[in-house]
Amino acid sequence: MMIQDLTQDAIALLKQLIVTQSFSSEEDKTASLIEIWFQKYEIKYQRTQNNVWAVNMHFDEGKPTLLLNSHHDTVKPNSAYTKDPFSAIVEDGKLYGLGSNDAGGCLVSLIATFTHYYNHENLKYNLVIVASAEEESSGPNGLNSMLSVIPKIDVAIVGEPTQMNLAIAEKGLVVFDAVLTGTPSHAAHPNDDNVIYKSIETLKWFKDFKFEKGSEALGDVKLTVSQISAGKQHNAIPADLSLVIDVRVNDAYSNKEVADILEKEAPVTSITPRSLRLNSSCIPVDHDLVKAGIAMGRTTYGSPTLSDQAVLSCPSLKLGPGDSTRSHSADEFIYLNEIEEGIKIYVELLNRVII
Repeated sequence: MMIQDLTQDAIALLKQLIVTQSFSSEEDKTASLIEIWFQKYEIKYQRTQNNVWAVNMHFDEGKPTLLLNSHHDTVKPNSAYTKDPFSAIVEDGKLYGLGSNDAGGCLVSLIATFTHYYNHENLKYNLVIVASAEEESSGPNGLNSMLSVIPKIDVAIVGEPTQMNLAIAEKGLVVFDAVLTGTPSHAAHPNDDNVIYKSIETLKWFKDFKFEKGSEALGDVKLTVSQISAGKQHNAIPADLSLVIDVRVNDAYSNKEVADILEKEAPVTSITPRSLRLNSSCIPVDHDLVKAGIAMGRTTYGSPTLSDQAVLSCPSLKLGPGDSTRSHSADEFIYLNEIEEGIKIYVELLNRVII
């Protein structure tokens, strides 16, 4: 297939995906649309729940394997939309619609790229593509569930909007639930152990606390108290106060190390991580994919936003058309020429690495 034809078909598929609701865990209909693409191009594929995947025709177990991955689930549209989020509207070169930028444009560009290479013989890498589910919810039936199903992966390109620049590292995420306790009492009586007042110093500690190790690509670990809850009525001092702490972890720490530090240092009664599985990720700057991208004039950076990279243990590069600042925004859009450029850059990048 000519790249131009694949590009037009990819845009047509993206329009179909936009008009088809695919909230996390409800992606069955968009999975079926992706199946139709593979059927049309006579690509042998498999579907595991709502994950659709395939390997290149001349897969060779003796070669390293490169994963191409992006997701077809979306968040729910926010209330500020002025356009129908489920209408694929084209205006002034922009394709509007829920999931157009995050990450439909990336997904259809990677599908087109995989299709371009599907029949190629003597590639240096095997190719595996996974159009995955439940990325937005970090659910149990997304890419993480596929790692024991698909062939072993040696390196990955994860399609997320990066303006086709090279996100060579990505922060991990640990969410903590913390409890601070005090002495419950009637509000009319003195209480020197009022947990709400005690929380002032606790909040200041979290505000001022710094993890020692920074990262060249990702900067410092970012710790944010994002929720606080205490009390049920005006005349009763509560016995405890709950905090939720959002920690974006750089590649200088494992999630377990961050949890151990906070469990030891934080001035709270208890602090418990919800999960330690969403780790930071990176790819060496001397990896062939990165060197090829730099040679093509693409810039490198560290990404503060989470993606399915977090569930991968192999080196991974985040790369895709679109702009991350548009993700989850009202009237989400992607430029059509971003998709055209994205497919060309994906193909040229792989030409330099796998041909």
